Amino acid sequence: MRRLLLLAFVLVPLVLSASPKYWIYLKNKDLTTSPAVSALTLENRQKLGLALSDETDLPVKKEYEAALRQQSVNIINRSKWLNAVSANLTSEQAMKVRELDFVADVVMIDPGFYIARTQPIEKAQMAPVMSQVQANAFLKENITAKDVTIGVIDAGFYGADSSLSLSQVFSNKRILGIRDYVKPGRPGDLLFSTAESFSDMHGTEVLAAISGIDYQDQVQYGMATNAKFYLARTDYSMREYRGEEDNWIAAMEWMDSLGVRLINTSLGYAKGFSDPKENYQPSQMDGKTSAISKAAQIASDKKGIMIIVSAGNEGDDKSWGIVSAPADAKGVLSVGATNGKLWNRIGYSSVGPEFLSYVKPNVSCFSLYGTSLSAPVITGFAACLLQANPQLSNKELISLIEKSSHLYPYGNNYVGYGVPQASRALALAKAPYLPNNSKLVTAKGRTCEVDVTSQDPMVAIYRKKNEKDVIAQQVAKVQNGKVSLKRQNNEKFTTIDLRDYVVEVEWN
Repeated sequence: MRRLLLLAFVLVPLVLSASPKYWIYLKNKDLTTSPAVSALTLENRQKLGLALSDETDLPVKKEYEAALRQQSVNIINRSKWLNAVSANLTSEQAMKVRELDFVADVVMIDPGFYIARTQPIEKAQMAPVMSQVQANAFLKENITAKDVTIGVIDAGFYGADSSLSLSQVFSNKRILGIRDYVKPGRPGDLLFSTAESFSDMHGTEVLAAISGIDYQDQVQYGMATNAKFYLARTDYSMREYRGEEDNWIAAMEWMDSLGVRLINTSLGYAKGFSDPKENYQPSQMDGKTSAISKAAQIASDKKGIMIIVSAGNEGDDKSWGIVSAPADAKGVLSVGATNGKLWNRIGYSSVGPEFLSYVKPNVSCFSLYGTSLSAPVITGFAACLLQANPQLSNKELISLIEKSSHLYPYGNNYVGYGVPQASRALALAKAPYLPNNSKLVTAKGRTCEVDVTSQDPMVAIYRKKNEKDVIAQQVAKVQNGKVSLKRQNNEKFTTIDLRDYVVEVEWN
């Protein structure tokens, strides 16, 4: 198995100080202005049956920007979706801006003082996930995401232009645009040659997991080997702060304006900020509290964008454990990570909050080194499906991928609907039906035996308090073609994962 290694950088600890960063939310827009989107964006929306434009496509009013500049406000990013701008403000400026009659609210993003520290670099390897998701089914039909454009929003792309696994992307000039939101105005191609922090190769590995193929070693890392890309750097690893959320939103709006329909972001915001006061609370991972999740939902509902997000790596963290923002947004496809053999949740993979009414993560696949590398695998998967059927809307595509997964329809908050299967997905992309790969069994009392067909002596099971929330993930023996179950306290359902099909036991 080939290993992809992150470069180790020696960095000097750095202390920086700046005024706090704020969102300045504005009251209204000029309804006579034209939408700030491309003709391709409008064409995509027409095909998807969406409104061609609405108020969220109108730019922030120039008069308001001018008035803010008169208050010595230097605008960093503009969000037409949220009708807001971000800026560093002193406390005195914030008070004055809040009093302006066109300002709806002023909300601090981060306090502006931090200490950045170096951290060790771990080796990262691409998981042998291609066979798990049946990538050969795409190859047999010559589906390689040709004519599909993907946006990647990440921490950095150092060395991408010299990576053997990405040589076909660069030699065929399939990088269509690059923006650095961490250092606005810096030429985008410097992202390939300049390393400022220890994670500046993170986006490079994500890109390889989407479309990488090494012709020299004949190793394929991703499925979208003929896709085109827009790249955006929004995250600076030497400091973790909420201010990066407005970078992310700005990158999303840029990509939307260019007509990008599919975006991968292997980033998440929860806790661990440089200033602990910025940490979110688990209860805020509700899909509607954080600015980044609000923007993700707008992208899904109003812009027809398919966003694929890593679920998060806090599964073993007893003080957190659940998915991070924007993976909590209902309209995104959040991706967890599984073990390689049994396809059940790997320990670090974040679970879905029980208080959500919908399943998170949506799906999962194998990754030893974080959901950052499972999400791009599914992005390549989705890009191939868009080549197979370009008429699919973002919500149809999410539904299709969920239905193609090996546990469907019995999803849970550990691995979602399981691992997507390319053969099933292609069948669904071409016809609105799929052979049933599930069985429902009703059990009475405290014990039952379930007849199964399995080549493996051990199978994964999920004991659930309701239809989606897991009490415990366990392993069960298959003996004489049967799995014996003893009901636990508060257990209402048990899912038996046989990989080729799934059995759901409902206890009465």
